[in-house]
Amino acid sequence: MATAGGAIRLGLVGIGKIARDQHLPAIAADPRFALVATASRHAHVEGIPAHHDIAELIAAGHALDAVSFCTPPAGRHDIAAQAIAAGLHVMLEKPPAATVSEINDLARQAKAKGVTLFATWHSREAAGVAPARAWLADRRIDAVRVIWKEDIRRWHPGQEWIMTAGGFGVFDPGINALSIVTAILPEPVLLDSARLATPEGRDTPIAASLAMRSGKASVTAEFDFLQTGPQTWDIEVDTDAGTLRLSMGGSILALPGEAPREAPDREYSGLYARFAELIAKGESDVDPRPLELVADAFLSAERETVAPFAF
Repeated sequence: MATAGGAIRLGLVGIGKIARDQHLPAIAADPRFALVATASRHAHVEGIPAHHDIAELIAAGHALDAVSFCTPPAGRHDIAAQAIAAGLHVMLEKPPAATVSEINDLARQAKAKGVTLFATWHSREAAGVAPARAWLADRRIDAVRVIWKEDIRRWHPGQEWIMTAGGFGVFDPGINALSIVTAILPEPVLLDSARLATPEGRDTPIAASLAMRSGKASVTAEFDFLQTGPQTWDIEVDTDAGTLRLSMGGSILALPGEAPREAPDREYSGLYARFAELIAKGESDVDPRPLELVADAFLSAERETVAPFAF
């Protein structure tokens, strides 16, 4: 479907903070894509044709090749399915859908239609993740610790949907850590237990503690959505060769006996490069493992109600 020798004609659905902060700059910087139209209920991009919803976007005659979705995960299955049915390649912001069954169904639909489906995990594109995976591949893993704490008011100002059913709560950032852990560890990550702290009157947790395992190694994760001051996105992996540390969301890698390696943020440019590659090859990339761990946590968690939260 992508234009031969030309740019992939892209529609962007959902013009919110993540679209403006990350998607729009990445698209503008990649000559393989041309943003030709948007769809959003409340916003638009100056100079780009704007539509109210996906149906209007598809019907408008823009000769689209692909659509990138930046909407909240709740309700995304239906609108992504419309794009797939129209023969468009689809890229999904994380989390890819509200449930595991929804993302699996979208993968089935994309395969049947012969289009690319890319369920993105942007933190896997952080500079330290690929070298961390390579370094850990032939080492014994003894223990893994995840500390992922950030300020919801800073990163999601006024986004009430994130604390409603289907909004994921603290797992919206926490799933980034899970996407890294499932990418870098050589063996599958399985959930043993979870504790979720949900504010009174809200549907999703503001904090969570997970106990997991990968092979014989224990894997623990602490998530907090009320961190003020410096933000914490750290992963430590104890091995038979020392402790590997990923910090700042995976952008800084520290290996035993070496100075920390740091590189600029190119996560979203990496995602769009991967999307273009998948389209060219006629392939999809759908890894539900981080979402499965979140679903397992909701299913099996010990729950507590904490003080009310307001943005």
